[in-house]
Amino acid sequence: MKLSQFKFDLPLNLIAQHPSKSRDESRLMVVNRATGKIEHKVFRDIIGYFNDKDVMVVNNTKVFPARLYGRKEKTGAKIEVFLLRELNKQNRLWDVIVDPARKIRVGNKLYFGDDESLVAEVIDNTTSRGRTIRFLFEGNDDEFKAVLDTLGETPLPKYIKRKPEDEDKERYQTVYAKYEGAVAAPTAGLHFSRELIKRLEIKGVKFAEVTLHTGLGTFRPIEVEDLSKHKMDAEYFHIEEYAVKIVNKAKDENRKICAIGTTTVRAVESSVTAQNHLKAAEGWTNTFIHPPYDFSIPNALVTNFHLPKTSLLIMVCAFAGYDLIMEAYQQAIKEKYRFFRYGDAMLIL
Repeated sequence: MKLSQFKFDLPLNLIAQHPSKSRDESRLMVVNRATGKIEHKVFRDIIGYFNDKDVMVVNNTKVFPARLYGRKEKTGAKIEVFLLRELNKQNRLWDVIVDPARKIRVGNKLYFGDDESLVAEVIDNTTSRGRTIRFLFEGNDDEFKAVLDTLGETPLPKYIKRKPEDEDKERYQTVYAKYEGAVAAPTAGLHFSRELIKRLEIKGVKFAEVTLHTGLGTFRPIEVEDLSKHKMDAEYFHIEEYAVKIVNKAKDENRKICAIGTTTVRAVESSVTAQNHLKAAEGWTNTFIHPPYDFSIPNALVTNFHLPKTSLLIMVCAFAGYDLIMEAYQQAIKEKYRFFRYGDAMLIL
């Protein structure tokens, strides 16, 4: 398929700027692949679609305050530094994106904080906007992390046209977030409240946790018309044996296995045995899922409403079928569903 097939007109006022009042009160569109039926619900109604011994697979990655604002030495020019991933803990080397990039060259020093308490040196150019920087910090790892937490900002995407607020520190994080390393929240999981999870568990639904640290690669614009030519940035993932046992038991018993979010799908589909079962693994994945694709692990999916021509929308079309998803998206626009990170949800059965 071609990239241009995933274009649609999205009114900008449908891009959610704030989360719903309560996590599980966002809207839920339920799409049935077998019948083509589309229902309109509230997210907490999801409990009615799952039974004892069904499984939900969640991504327990945790977002860190990845956006820093600093100044360039000598000129004092304001610079935004977006931390992507730590390359070397001992040497405090980080892969980052800088803006405006044209002003930042190898050898430049960047100063952060009103008292310029944190300094970094640019040591390499990686892409047009990408740089490798070394933080010049004398303290220990805990002290360094505390400084980043103080100076860093919740990395809301640019489509949210406001500054981060205190509320975002909690709401741009799932209630089951554990392992820090993501620069974007696994947003399908944002709809789950602790109370809803407890109700699902009481009903007998099992939860299996995997980790995929969402990087900017998930959201990088696709610039090729031929989807087979697109290269995803690699993202770290980890699947433990306990999750494998939960998922494979459900698979053998023909239960529902619902992936909560596209990042979860990428993790589990990156670690499949020859018998189409899940296996424990740790490493990096650059799997790009696009139609046609045969899914090995999930047979249900919870996902948000995505922007046009994105890898996330393309994966959802691979899962549920292009025509059905495009019809569902037109209904979502007509019914004024909220799109993107803080938007509403879709359950695909």
